Amino acid sequence: MTDDLSDRTILLTGGTSGFGRVAAVDLANRGATVVVVGRDESKGATLVERSTDFAGTIAFHQADLASQSTVRSLAATVKREYDRIDVLAHNAGLSAGSRRESPDGIELTLAVNHLAPYLLTYELLDHLRDAPDPRVVITASDIHRRATLDFDDLQLTDEYDSLDAYARSKLANIAFTIELDARLPDDAAVTVNCVHPGFIPSTNLFREASLRTRLLVRIAGLVPGIATSKQVAAERLQTLLVDPRYGSVSGQYVGSDGPEDPAPEATNQAVRRRLWQISAELVGITPDWPASTTN
Repeated sequence: MTDDLSDRTILLTGGTSGFGRVAAVDLANRGATVVVVGRDESKGATLVERSTDFAGTIAFHQADLASQSTVRSLAATVKREYDRIDVLAHNAGLSAGSRRESPDGIELTLAVNHLAPYLLTYELLDHLRDAPDPRVVITASDIHRRATLDFDDLQLTDEYDSLDAYARSKLANIAFTIELDARLPDDAAVTVNCVHPGFIPSTNLFREASLRTRLLVRIAGLVPGIATSKQVAAERLQTLLVDPRYGSVSGQYVGSDGPEDPAPEATNQAVRRRLWQISAELVGITPDWPASTTN
């Protein structure tokens, strides 16, 4: 991968803990300006302080991505404070143990894991287009293979299961990735990909999940060959963020060995388009995006 990242500005959500934090430190050590977004202000301040001796810098922006108004405010701040963003990395995620709703009345896991990336990409896409190698990267998961997008009950109002909600949000991530790539005009020059970082039992992702789910995660983490370290997961994420190989590859689901086929539902055009339409309605924007840069 590229060693000198002094010309890159990378916005990374979910960068104050887990493998996101490892990635933020690695990227800043290589000279990048890393704009970390997270909920915990004290963790963000600690990360910024640690970066004072790095070749690059880490800036922290506190934001609860469950709130659409906060996502919009974050986008406005980014556009005001940074001339351009080279990479928009959606790494924040959660798994709620019980069904809860966001400030906008959306099931919380769907709001944070899918709608926040959808809306933030909409808000920042033109700002990305000013970069020489603009990229959108979304952290997905192979757990998407157990999910289906039931559009009659997308927000799991009838019967809630935390693992099902999480898997569904990851399926939505991949469908969004592929649909955004299909919609990007030829003159956009933006690549969009998603990555399965591996199964990382040490992450805080399932901190709010049910006791049953947390026990399953802990047990799975003890099985030899199943778990992935935070460092390895961070390296997989960074590959999509800065490796030259992914400057010309788009619309891919990337696993440990490179691009692979996701579940068929993620590539189904009718499913992708319906999810796109519903997502636009849920965040209150037009579904007719993105537009050509020549318009």
